[in-house]
Amino acid sequence: MRFVFVLVVLFFVCALCEKEDYYRVLNVKRGATLNEIKRQFRKLAAENHPDKNKGPKASERFNQIAEAYEVLSDKEKRSVYDQHGFEGLKRFESGGGQETHFEDLFGSFFGFSRGPQSDETPRGENVIADLWVTLEELYNGEFIELTRQKVDKKSAPGTRKCRCRREMRTTMLGPGQFQMHQVDVCDDCPNVTFEPVERTLEVEVEKGMADGHSYPFPSEGEVHVDGDHGDLTFRIRLQKHKLFHRRGDDLYTNVTISLLESLVGYHIALTHLDGHQVVLKSSKVTAPFTIVHKPGEGMPNHDRPTKFGSLYVTILVEYPTDRQLTDAERISLSQLFPDPNVKLNEEPIPARAFNGLDRLNERSS
Repeated sequence: MRFVFVLVVLFFVCALCEKEDYYRVLNVKRGATLNEIKRQFRKLAAENHPDKNKGPKASERFNQIAEAYEVLSDKEKRSVYDQHGFEGLKRFESGGGQETHFEDLFGSFFGFSRGPQSDETPRGENVIADLWVTLEELYNGEFIELTRQKVDKKSAPGTRKCRCRREMRTTMLGPGQFQMHQVDVCDDCPNVTFEPVERTLEVEVEKGMADGHSYPFPSEGEVHVDGDHGDLTFRIRLQKHKLFHRRGDDLYTNVTISLLESLVGYHIALTHLDGHQVVLKSSKVTAPFTIVHKPGEGMPNHDRPTKFGSLYVTILVEYPTDRQLTDAERISLSQLFPDPNVKLNEEPIPARAFNGLDRLNERSS
């Protein structure tokens, strides 16, 4: 009897040992933050979801990923797993720990369908909503939690008329006399009632997402009395930024320097979207509207987040307006910047070609 008991214990221990460590399944460090775990889960689930990956082991791998995420995304379960491993987690769950259903997990976080749906099943209206995000969120990546108020249907006692249609019926009025008319014909369906429900949805704002990017939540749209829910789609919309303007993966901004800095040089630091400093430096004379090109300081590319666009900084020069130069100062400046066309204290000279607007148009095109 003791021998049998030992075999059972050994079998149970070996079964636990065969399971792959949850951190290894998601390819994250043990000290990973919740956002890092979520981001890695979404990436791996997309690669291994049976709807997209038809490989022989994709479904099994997908279930492993979902199981690992279920534990590591739950603070209490993760703590039990970190301290006591699979055996402690099994005791915790058998002792009444909170259960998570994969359907709820993917419905609230991940944008995949939860099973095949018949094309003949009527569906409710699709919902498209704008989700306004900041440029910082698109640069750094972020998770946004939203509350969705919607109406759901519940079973109710009795039956109701459904799938009504118009049919032609013939009525005999007398010998050789008939009358045709339309009637409503309905089926008997289970009765339902509608109740307001609240759903918590989580949208991952991925690095480098474009303005207008669609983020779907299948079956989170409006309900149909005789069928399924429609889909909910969030459309990423970019808020106007006070400093930067985005074009594709490139960023544009303006920096104002003093007249003195434009003549003797400047050395300034620009705070970027993640807080790091971008240094702008020149020891030469800088003309107004000079454009400084900083490769690799733009937005991350959505498909390749380690690749960045460029930052283009237009230098503006602020001229003093609160003082008048003395004659001595004017003479000194004319000696520093000699111009044969400029004669102090003489008659006006003909204007040279004015191409300022053309130059501005060239920069804006």
